Amino acid sequence: MSSENERPERGPEGGPGEQLALIRETVRKAKEPRAKPRSWRGAALAAGLPVARVLVDKGLIHLDQFFDYSVPEAMDEQAQPGVRVRVRFGARVVRGRREGGELHDGFVVARLPESDYRGPLAPLAQVLSAEPVLGPGLLRLCRSVADRYAGALADVVQLAVPPRHARAEGRAIPEAPGTPARPDPGSWARYATGPGFLEALATGASPRAVWTALPGPHWPDELARALAATLASGRGALAVLPDGRAVARVDAALTALLGDGHHVVLTADSGPEERYRRWLAVNRGTVRGVIGTRAAMFAPVTDLGLVALWDDGDSSHAEPHAPQPHARDVLLLRATDEHAAFLLGGLSVTAEGAQLVDSRWALPLTAPREQVRAAAPLVRTVGDGDQARDPAARAARLPSLAWQVTRDALLRGPVLVQVPRRGYVPRLACERCREAARCARCAGPLELTESGVLHCAWCGRPEAAWHCRECAGNRLRAQVVGARRTADELGRAFPTVPVRTSGREAVLARVPDQPALVISTPGAEPVAEGGYAAALLLDGWALLNRPDLRAGEETLRRWLTAAALVRPAAEGGTVAVLAEPGLRPVQALVRWDPAGYAVRELAERAELGFPPVSRMASVTGTAAAVTDLLEHAQLPEGTDRLGPVPVPAAPPGRPRRMGDPPPGEVWERVLLRVPPGNGGALAAALKTAQVARMARNFEPVRVRMDPPDIG
Repeated sequence: MSSENERPERGPEGGPGEQLALIRETVRKAKEPRAKPRSWRGAALAAGLPVARVLVDKGLIHLDQFFDYSVPEAMDEQAQPGVRVRVRFGARVVRGRREGGELHDGFVVARLPESDYRGPLAPLAQVLSAEPVLGPGLLRLCRSVADRYAGALADVVQLAVPPRHARAEGRAIPEAPGTPARPDPGSWARYATGPGFLEALATGASPRAVWTALPGPHWPDELARALAATLASGRGALAVLPDGRAVARVDAALTALLGDGHHVVLTADSGPEERYRRWLAVNRGTVRGVIGTRAAMFAPVTDLGLVALWDDGDSSHAEPHAPQPHARDVLLLRATDEHAAFLLGGLSVTAEGAQLVDSRWALPLTAPREQVRAAAPLVRTVGDGDQARDPAARAARLPSLAWQVTRDALLRGPVLVQVPRRGYVPRLACERCREAARCARCAGPLELTESGVLHCAWCGRPEAAWHCRECAGNRLRAQVVGARRTADELGRAFPTVPVRTSGREAVLARVPDQPALVISTPGAEPVAEGGYAAALLLDGWALLNRPDLRAGEETLRRWLTAAALVRPAAEGGTVAVLAEPGLRPVQALVRWDPAGYAVRELAERAELGFPPVSRMASVTGTAAAVTDLLEHAQLPEGTDRLGPVPVPAAPPGRPRRMGDPPPGEVWERVLLRVPPGNGGALAAALKTAQVARMARNFEPVRVRMDPPDIG
């Protein structure tokens, strides 16, 4: 490249020859590759540690490694481990010059005196921020999660480190108050080992427990006291909850105990900038208490003393983005790696929680039976045989027992009605042959709206002249009645009582202690001031008959969540569940014995070799791609293959979901099962095979460890 002092050769008398030379020089310089202002080509390198090892933010599994870049002298002070940088990735060396490549974000993970790569190193393009956001502990956790789930480290880091907001970095973060005082046990005294658990946390120990919480409104305060006891020991505490409403309840309880400034809330409701500011306060060590939803599982708490997870059976704890880690597994990794206490709490107990107790990794934290009986409502069952109805009950499709419970309870307070499905009439069938009513265009299920219009739930097409393809009948019956239809029916049965609904369209947080019918879908139940006088759990068969390994466990969890909001039996609290009394989940609800149900569920899964006793992976893709990956993967000895089975395509009109085949493709799925202790080897084998296939530009295959939907 010419220097700025070189001039083109002049023609005679500065005429056309000079002009031609100037044109040639201009064209020549235009063709030469030019360094962009941020590429720092030719700049002097840092003297001491001239190499930066960078994690490039490209979540491709075959690029799951670190890359070395040179550090320009001007960036030496800021380009420290943990900071965000911009680098050129994919550049080529042409005639001894590195050219091309796109700019990508990344993180410096180390500074080195030299590189293992012997070729020329591209320089860092820019230091985006001098704020170290990917510390060694967080990087180690992300690496462990990526290895467990056969994923790319960059994908996990994207989940762990929130997007940058420069204004938040520039704002001063106030120092937190001093170490709080140790809280008293409060309602933990109802549990046999509750006060001892708090004492261990307050003295700096690291106990591990699976906590079966008593029904009633006290669990947010109890969880807050566990966090406060850990903070009183001078250590950090982290609690992950399934939704913003649960976070708000624990936040209010912890603020009432300790006051402001001792903890932060990390949820999406606070907005990106405010959430990043709070995350920075945790990362800098000024705040050691964190309460949040799923993304808070990676919060970089200084000197972590306790990790707590509430209601691990809730599906919102499973991250939908690759590599789809579950908050329970991430917190288990953190408790082990950082030697922190562990508390897995809930009104119900999952098979995974029962396994932690069975393996003696954690101890049960339960209340005596007399405390359970004192706190639980009376549970009554209504089976299919109980069809006696009085005239008012026929309009509300309620057996007489449920109708009587509702009428009596409305004299004392609100009544909760849990309906498994939202909508009006979301499922219809032929009245004559009971065949499901399907759309003539896309075979989607037909549903009825409040205005009486029959249409397809998938493509939205109205169905004016439906007839059954099996028997040619033209009359319909409801298979499942939704929350809005239930609200209409109960409103007609109890015309003087207000009816409120809580569901996906509008979720209520609280309702007053006044007579009312509160119709809710599972997970959207509002808290009643003073507790509900009664609860009706409708259409239990719709939950129990789902083709899912976890159908019984999930049904019991949803029932317990609703029933726990009802007043104790001594105060007249009653729960009526519409399901066959002999079913095991129903009996567990009647006895209020979620731990016993989980133990039996775990024993059955151990007999069948199902998770969590075994580790499983699903491999999904075209038949050829799945076969090729499994043929070349070095699977652990004793790996059991289940399948293949076809994966249904997304129906017309329905948005494509994660796991659905692309339009026009036919996918299949194979499940791989390994004995305990071989899950890491299975994940490593599948990841290695994936890397080899993608490096050869082969058709990708979707791999997921511990899939929840194996029913």
